[in-house]
Amino acid sequence: MHAALPHPIPYQGSKRRLAARIAQHFPRSIRTLYDPFAGSAAITLYAAKHGLARRFMIGDSLPAMIELWRGIVERPHETAERYRILWSQQHGDADHYGRVRARYNIGHDPLDLLYLICRCVKNAVRFNTRGEFTQSADQRRMGMHPDRMRNAIEAASSLLRDRVELRCGDWLETCADASARDFVYLDPPYLGTSTGRDKRYHAQLTREALLDGLAQLRTRGVPFALSYDGATGTKKYGPPLPAHLQLAHLLLDAGRSAQATLNGRNERTIESLYLSPDNRRLYESCTSLPQKPRGDRQDSRHRARVSCARPARGRTRRST
Repeated sequence: MHAALPHPIPYQGSKRRLAARIAQHFPRSIRTLYDPFAGSAAITLYAAKHGLARRFMIGDSLPAMIELWRGIVERPHETAERYRILWSQQHGDADHYGRVRARYNIGHDPLDLLYLICRCVKNAVRFNTRGEFTQSADQRRMGMHPDRMRNAIEAASSLLRDRVELRCGDWLETCADASARDFVYLDPPYLGTSTGRDKRYHAQLTREALLDGLAQLRTRGVPFALSYDGATGTKKYGPPLPAHLQLAHLLLDAGRSAQATLNGRNERTIESLYLSPDNRRLYESCTSLPQKPRGDRQDSRHRARVSCARPARGRTRRST
């Protein structure tokens, strides 16, 4: 299933591998799926491929990302050809990546951004406090091959063309017209990547601002799912969200951590998924995810765990 899903923007942190497990908790008959922290838009692409919504909104606060998606959806052949040219120019030119990075930091060309994402170390995008792309080139690989990129771009365009609206701005603004008939999937910068020196996104989001926005969605009756924080190895990223929001809290095993691997450690990532009580399929999905097969020696901490808070009773049920 993973291979069949187009993935033209392959950066670290994409929910591509978790898309099926996240989307199983979405309600039926979504009018518009809002993806305001879209980035690679893995959840939108999965939902479009599997008919989970009639229309889609891809949003991001990075203008170059939205323009990149505009090129992918509306001008797939031109976008694929421009990427092919950029990719081909790197052969025999050790300084090519550095020049493209410097050029992007001045002009913010969306195709320069795509090349940098594909070629940078472990697809681990990094920005400094000035919003400049800072990650180095991965010396072990050349980035996605143009033929594979063309296939991914054309497939994504086929899924989304005439069904998607592209919006650039703050997430609450891009979701301002969402209603109870729609669904919002949120994948904001995690608390663990929004503090200290490890800035993985060009713009950060404070926990307080996120909680305020979630409260606004709850007041408006807009159903949503939120991927936010979790743990890698023994390191936890932020405390659980407050109980007054009445969100169900699921823990999903996201597999081996690419960032930990980059730093020479063998650790797994556990990600939190929060579901609003407006999502009525919550009560149908309130079971453990598949357990490890017999004979597997994997640590039981890596199993998915679920805690579902039913607002009517204010109780929490846990299962492992």
